Amino acid sequence: MTHHEHPDAALIRRGYAAFSAGDMAALAGMMTSDCTHHVPGESQLSGHYKGRDNVLGGYYAKLAELTGGTFQVELKDVYVDGRGHAMSVHRFHADHGDRGIEMDGGLFFTLIGDKISDIDECVADIVEADSFWGTG
Repeated sequence: MTHHEHPDAALIRRGYAAFSAGDMAALAGMMTSDCTHHVPGESQLSGHYKGRDNVLGGYYAKLAELTGGTFQVELKDVYVDGRGHAMSVHRFHADHGDRGIEMDGGLFFTLIGDKISDIDECVADIVEADSFWGTG
């Protein structure tokens, strides 16, 4: 990389790397204890996962379980404002039952100090994502 990467962007990149490696301990260390992940839509995954343990043991564990470990995300870029916010754009793909999905999405992060305190997830097509994840 030729540009100077902001520490907030580096943190988000490390987060994606830990998520992709399944390193939940490393990921936990990057989050505040009250970190919340907001998941869009009306599917069985949608809602607000409040607290680091619910994010990791609730949402992320459910992602892995529902997709048989096939959920993968490819980070495209990270943008920061230098004032405690970061945006990431990515492409994800997964299999669930007899269906597959491949979609662009992104995360909007709020950072406190050098930790992630809030994650707001956005997807390219909420209706398609809801249909893929189902109602459980």
